[in-house]
Amino acid sequence: MGWFKRIKGGITTATHEKKETPDGLWSKCPRCKAIVTTEEFKETLYVCVNCNYHSRIGSSEYFEILFDNNKFTELDKNMSSLDPLKFTDKKPYSKRVESMQIKTGLKDAVRTAHGELKDEKVVIACMDFAFIGGSIGSVVGEKISRAIDYARKKKWPIIIISKSGGARMMEAGISLMQLAKTSAKLAQLAKERVPYISLCTDPTFGGATASFSMLGDMNIAEPNALIGFAGPKVVKETIGKDLPDGFQTAEFLLEKGFIDMIIDRKDLKDKLACLFRIMK
Repeated sequence: MGWFKRIKGGITTATHEKKETPDGLWSKCPRCKAIVTTEEFKETLYVCVNCNYHSRIGSSEYFEILFDNNKFTELDKNMSSLDPLKFTDKKPYSKRVESMQIKTGLKDAVRTAHGELKDEKVVIACMDFAFIGGSIGSVVGEKISRAIDYARKKKWPIIIISKSGGARMMEAGISLMQLAKTSAKLAQLAKERVPYISLCTDPTFGGATASFSMLGDMNIAEPNALIGFAGPKVVKETIGKDLPDGFQTAEFLLEKGFIDMIIDRKDLKDKLACLFRIMK
């Protein structure tokens, strides 16, 4: 005779009445695999409380973090890429842009806006890696250039948040022209003595590093952001040697003097406001 007797049958819920866990309810850290609710993840600004891993976020999240009360006025919001070269790889470039616009809800790989940061008027240009790897095309270059012109006209400081794989190959030479154009605009800004802070986030590579991302009055980065020109595999194959530990991380570049400081995302707004007060 058994010690226990089942009084009621096992699982009695009908299949059609069972409820699945809603998608997007939990978030998992890519590094330490810690799991938290998506709500908690958002409260920590998408940073793992266990290992301080800074997850990649887009312009919407950065605008919410930096602009007071998430209030801002977007600049050139409807600017979209054309296809003057009629480029085609697996699909026509125009179709690729169109599909990415539908998928991401973005017009291109950068958004620009002005608003207040700790009661200080600022202009922010923030790149979105989700849109063709944050690649730099004609729209990215033009929007950043116009944002710089706007900051110069208003005498407001500007922040450019980089997150890019480099030049957009589908626009070929037109893409490379944006590096010179944005650099020239930043030279004009410097002559007017308007502060510019460059924030490098993971990843910042290629044409971004070769132009506006490294031209700030202060070049700062988030912890463990990968920053460089060519990727580590390309560098290793080129020089034929093993790379040092932490190569191309923000910490490695800070040690070598390539960037000025590393700021945790939770401290970003306060420290940016402090830097702008000092740079006035």
